[in-house]
Amino acid sequence: MPEDARPFHFFPVLPATALWVASRPMAKKTKKKGPEPGSRGLSPRQAGSAPPAAVVALQEAVERDGGTAVGAWRDPLGGRWQVLAVLPIERVEPTPFQRDVSAAHVERLSACIDKLDRFLDPVIAVRREGGVYWTPNGNHRLHAMRALGAQAITVLLVPEAEMAYEILALNTEKAHNLRERSLEVIRMARDLAEGDPRIERDFADLFEEPSLLTLGVCYEQRGRFAGSIYHPVLKRIDAFLGAKLPRALEQRAERAAALLALDDAVSEAVVTLKQRGFESPYLKNFVVARINPLRFQRGKRADFDETLSQMRSAAERFDAGKVKSEHLARSGGAPEE
Repeated sequence: MPEDARPFHFFPVLPATALWVASRPMAKKTKKKGPEPGSRGLSPRQAGSAPPAAVVALQEAVERDGGTAVGAWRDPLGGRWQVLAVLPIERVEPTPFQRDVSAAHVERLSACIDKLDRFLDPVIAVRREGGVYWTPNGNHRLHAMRALGAQAITVLLVPEAEMAYEILALNTEKAHNLRERSLEVIRMARDLAEGDPRIERDFADLFEEPSLLTLGVCYEQRGRFAGSIYHPVLKRIDAFLGAKLPRALEQRAERAAALLALDDAVSEAVVTLKQRGFESPYLKNFVVARINPLRFQRGKRADFDETLSQMRSAAERFDAGKVKSEHLARSGGAPEE
């Protein structure tokens, strides 16, 4: 650079509105006031009051099933009754709609429990007909204890049978990914459809979000289905249905079929990109982003069938010849599962 040269700095001129906004004092965030310390729930003595007849009957059932009812108490937060028990391990099994077990996680848990030579984290369970105990939270611990050859397992027994469905939100010993969550929800829906006459919309809190039901059917049919690529679109077009669960499951199968047909068309578009020399683990993400009609319509809701039909048509017309390397570079990576 010549000695007399000076670096040039560009200072943009802000419009008056921008200067006014920048000069405004920041609004203070008001912190939400929480409950007063010690204002909620029961005292220790209240939690240990005499159990009602239904809880006593549950303790007696545990004894008949070959287990030991260690004690009963009221949960100090909500005041509901629960029983601590030791059960024959063969009587405890996971709920039929629970996620698949991770062999690696079971192996790690087994090693830790074996090293401590203690089982300090009871599984949660509910009693079913015939003396079977479902555990909606603790399947990996159950498998770990079986792997160690244990003949009994400690359980936190909840009297309300419906908790087998509601308690899945506490299942945090291994974080759920989208595939596991979706499979869990669709299995739960099928189990409930056998005896619960309510419509799908009534289970909104239990199922968490409607797209998980549609994705669950897709994952059942294609174990390696890339659901996370379509999830952002589904969250804006899928909704809980007003049909009773058995009919709603039929509609979910139809929606899943439409989504899988779209995935087939997207896969064909990816093939054409690869034939032109493009290599990236995010080619499918790129195609879906290009054909998404809601891409630049922030927050807009749309019809499920119409949107998937538009996307499939766009995927079938996808012209790989118009794609440049810089387009892929700007597309970013894959969405999180």
